Amino acid sequence: MSMHRGFLAREGFSMDTLVKVVRTTALNPFVMALPLLLARYSTMGEKFAILHPKAVSRTKLLFYLGVIRWISGYFSSKVFNNWTDDEYDWQGREIVVVTGGSSGIGARVVAMLSELGIKVVILDIQSPLTETGSGVHFFKCDITSTQQIASTARQIRAKVGEPTVLINNAGVARGKTILDSTERDVRFTFDVNALAHYWLAKEFLPDMIKKNHGMVVTVASLASWATAPYMVDYAGTKAAALAFHEGLAAELATCYKAPRVRTVVINQGYTKTPLFEGYNNTSPFMLPTLETDSVAQMIVEQVLTGRSGQVIAPAFGSFISGFSFMPHWYQYKVRRDGHNIMPNWRGKQVVGDLDKYYEDKAKEKTGEEEIDGSAVLVNKDSS
Repeated sequence: MSMHRGFLAREGFSMDTLVKVVRTTALNPFVMALPLLLARYSTMGEKFAILHPKAVSRTKLLFYLGVIRWISGYFSSKVFNNWTDDEYDWQGREIVVVTGGSSGIGARVVAMLSELGIKVVILDIQSPLTETGSGVHFFKCDITSTQQIASTARQIRAKVGEPTVLINNAGVARGKTILDSTERDVRFTFDVNALAHYWLAKEFLPDMIKKNHGMVVTVASLASWATAPYMVDYAGTKAAALAFHEGLAAELATCYKAPRVRTVVINQGYTKTPLFEGYNNTSPFMLPTLETDSVAQMIVEQVLTGRSGQVIAPAFGSFISGFSFMPHWYQYKVRRDGHNIMPNWRGKQVVGDLDKYYEDKAKEKTGEEEIDGSAVLVNKDSS
């Protein structure tokens, strides 16, 4: 499965296409510098400048805006990465752990990394739904259980090695209103989407800090910034995931003195996965439905840079990041209109019987019954 390199995205023509054109032309200072140089140093350009002063003035404005944008991006990248550089040996020592890597976005991330010859470890409670490469290792693990995470981590270190990249990708949604949600619906959503990030970091982050090398990727959502009916708990977990990412980045630089351990956050919009089957996209042009391969490629490409950063998709999602600054009448209208997107939602549930699930967890904690330990399954092609 090769990376998509075409100018037009997999999703076709949308607002993202227009934004891409503007960014690569009008807001690109290197492009805008050319007509300004011609206007100043060529005879034809000088004549054009005299006849069309407004055009030249507006070109200058775009040039300055582009310069400001470029400088801002440069400093943001440097600050994101604590003004430090690092090297990654992707076909050698690096080992990438992907939670929820058996299906959906996670499975595509695993496939793309595997094609590049990178060692990948899948943590999931279900086996991979598609064939995996020889460098992919599957460990059955309930990431809401600190005991299973610890047990699985020991097996990973023994059989594969010490992970250097952790991609917190696993996610669930129940699609219910606040009053229709049971206590276990809400707890399960927070356990998987938010709290598991802490338990996994506690297991894999210390070695990264010790070596001052590694990366933690947090797959959040545009729901980090705005919620809607039927997904209040889901949005709450994604806001929590974003806060986890932001706080972790600050702690790495200050508390742990590990400035080279990178942090990446992904804020993606509605993606065509089984989890959100039946979702009604009410703004397909402004916020196009994303293909799983598109989101996976964004994640992989950012990881391969070896640098901290934030990926927002679709492009209009950057506007949503400032949602809290909008007038309250507008915010309220957007949230209320969100009622139309989830009524027919019928997302796939890997864990259907939450009562049994939490009863088993209770037995695990009390020692009444031991849950099966994490079992490793190495792809049949590997040896």
